[in-house]
Amino acid sequence: MKKNLSLDFVDRTIRTTSIVLLIVFIFGIYYLGVYDSLAIFSGGIWAIINLMFLSVLVKAAIKPGEVDKMRVIGLALIKFPLLYISGYFLLQVTIFRVEYIAIGFSIPLAVIILKVIARALFGLDEKTQKDEHLEGAL
Repeated sequence: MKKNLSLDFVDRTIRTTSIVLLIVFIFGIYYLGVYDSLAIFSGGIWAIINLMFLSVLVKAAIKPGEVDKMRVIGLALIKFPLLYISGYFLLQVTIFRVEYIAIGFSIPLAVIILKVIARALFGLDEKTQKDEHLEGAL
C-alpha cells in the first residue's frame, strides 16, 4: 500500500535535513570552529525533533474516525512544555552563540522551502499524479 504523498513529504524533509545537518557539521568544524558548528547542529536536531512531534501530533489529532484523545494529550504534553523548555536551555548554553543556534533552528524550514521550489520548478507533482493515474488504469 502506498503512503500518502503529503504525509511522506514530512518524512523526506526530516531525512534531507539530517543529511544537510551532517554536511554542515562536518564542514562547519573546519570553517566555523567546533562550538559554533555544534551550536548549528544542536539547533537543527532540536528543530527536527520538533517537526517529528508536530507531524505525529497532527496525524493523531486529525484523522477520520475516532481520535485517541489520551494520545493527543500525551503528545501535546511532551511537545509543548518539555521540548520548548529544552530549547530554552539550549539557548542558555554559554559556549553556544545564539545566532548559530537560530541558524540550526531554521535549517528544516530552508529545506522545506527548497523542496517546494524544486517541486514547483520541475513539475514533480504533475508527474506523480500522472504516474498514479497510469497505475490505477492498469
